[in-house]
Amino acid sequence: MKIKINSILTLTLAVLLSVSCSDNFLEEKKNYNQTDDSFYESQKQTEWYVNNLYYDFFSAYKSPILNTTGLYNDTNSRLTEEIGGVYDLTNPQINLVNPADGSGYYGKTLSDKTQPDPYNRIRDCNSFLNDIDVKGASLDKTFRDQAKGQVYYLRALQYYDLMRVYGGVPIVISVENATSTDQSIQLPRASVTEVVNQIIADLDQAALLLPPKWDSGNYGRFTRGAALAQKSRVLLTYASPLFNKNWESADRWEVALQAGLAAENQLTADGFGLYGNSAKQWADMFLIDNAFCPEAITVQLMATGNTNVYLNNAWEKSIRLVSQGGTGGLEAPKEMIDLFPMADGSKPTVANGYNPFLFFLKRDPRFYRTFAFSGSKWGYKENTNPVAWSYRWLDASGKAYYSDNNQENSPAYVRKMSNTSVTNANSYQYSGTDIFEYRYAELLLNIAECYAAKGDINNALGYLGKIRARVGIASANNYGIGTLTDKYAAIAACLYERQIELAYEGKRYYDAQRWMLYSDESLDGTVNTTCAKLGLNPINDTKRTGHYLEYINTATDADPLLSSRTGISVDPDAANFQTQLQALAAFYTSNFQLTDLETPMDNVNKVEVSIKFRPNYYIMGLNTEVLTQNPWLQQTIGWNGASSAAGTYNYQE
Repeated sequence: MKIKINSILTLTLAVLLSVSCSDNFLEEKKNYNQTDDSFYESQKQTEWYVNNLYYDFFSAYKSPILNTTGLYNDTNSRLTEEIGGVYDLTNPQINLVNPADGSGYYGKTLSDKTQPDPYNRIRDCNSFLNDIDVKGASLDKTFRDQAKGQVYYLRALQYYDLMRVYGGVPIVISVENATSTDQSIQLPRASVTEVVNQIIADLDQAALLLPPKWDSGNYGRFTRGAALAQKSRVLLTYASPLFNKNWESADRWEVALQAGLAAENQLTADGFGLYGNSAKQWADMFLIDNAFCPEAITVQLMATGNTNVYLNNAWEKSIRLVSQGGTGGLEAPKEMIDLFPMADGSKPTVANGYNPFLFFLKRDPRFYRTFAFSGSKWGYKENTNPVAWSYRWLDASGKAYYSDNNQENSPAYVRKMSNTSVTNANSYQYSGTDIFEYRYAELLLNIAECYAAKGDINNALGYLGKIRARVGIASANNYGIGTLTDKYAAIAACLYERQIELAYEGKRYYDAQRWMLYSDESLDGTVNTTCAKLGLNPINDTKRTGHYLEYINTATDADPLLSSRTGISVDPDAANFQTQLQALAAFYTSNFQLTDLETPMDNVNKVEVSIKFRPNYYIMGLNTEVLTQNPWLQQTIGWNGASSAAGTYNYQE
């Protein structure tokens, strides 16, 4: 029973693309005007076409913090509290407003060049959908329907990310030749509502045509439940304040809720649900590779082996410490360390017993599976019992030294989705750990948020409780969430739970974007008061901060704690885990302090700055090239057009 996606069907398709599938096929498929009419008479060739679409859409998706269809980079993940460092969209010294600064994601509408941009991917989908039932009429109908279902899903996915980046975009659902003279194809930017209607129509078609599960040889393809779950995502976004200035009305939330419940019912019938009933199983589910996991709705399949043949997971290499053969770790800003609840689910406050120095005591069970820190056991295939150490000390002259060559800018670093059985040969370069792109937990959080926005607090709490109960948080005081006094507090609780449950899975930016959480600044023609309404501090004017874990005394160039740290090992799987934590706390208290970084995490030219995400960044402007080649397209409000005139396209309609 599976309902997964993959970009390439890993082992089978990777070999197919590199060996079995001739260059002639790939060239023919991309030469739209010269595809032979007999092409679709072959089931094998038709399947190659669909498989190659998966590849074109997802081949760059090699790490869980990457997002945006076809693009799959980590830029968005670096705009939130999850990762430190200043980028253009958070740099207070930069004000992006001109078309030269607009997003290049859009590509060239109806370009006759085979560029890997959204509209060429859409054109590939359109070509298939237009031809398969005519030129492939001799093919088995069930095969054709299932192939079409996958392609409808892909087209919907591409339009969804175009919507999230630009708001409304031209809707093209037929194959058209690029021309500067045919005005009939000079399509304007559709409204967001029109784009959503098209996406939903495609997903409804996909759900009708796709099977509830595939055989083992087709593990990883989209299925009926995946289409319904994606519909829930789209309608949740459409109901959110970014695209819904009347978001306090229940109308769109009710539609999104029904979509979420329909997806939940379908997935439940197909054998899906939250995986396991402990924090250990919560962590273990990410390591179920190329096999059914009831938690995974869509999954990017990965494989081990030469990167010229297979898609490998780049995550393991990026998060491992130097001492473990990695590239240096992914440091957690203090804001992330301090975010996770306490063991009883309550907020981490001094009143609730939180100590920022001994940050690892009495935390949410997911904390220990999301982060590692000095004293944590963190193994790999060649060494199952190593302990991570990343402190520093100073000698008498003030020169700094770092334990085990681990120069970290935070006392904690990300270990979520790390595979302790993977080899560190080649610095984890050929990790085959799959990436769960859409989890059942996210669907439940979608449903909880819809209930909250409608003012149905009890049902919202019920769904949040399912998420927390699964990892072992006690039910007392609503699993530590407490009493929610109104729908605004309930929405805030849902967004908070998403920060914890979905941390480092590439989801946080789009949550902050659709709720406009950077500030309550508005543009002309748009409305934004969500931070004030929800009682949340805006992300703007905050910063991601780091600290050294530093030995409290002066030492020589030799590690002063090399012998005394022997025997320290904190393992959340150990029966005496709490005792281990107390021993580590005593070791920290006797030996360490937190000191400021020499260069702040968020800095411009080594001077600390705070985040400044301007309101026109929520929906990006079209860049100069797009506006020049498509002069009929309106520029986005808040951005200048090619002639320097102010943009007029209002994504809130």
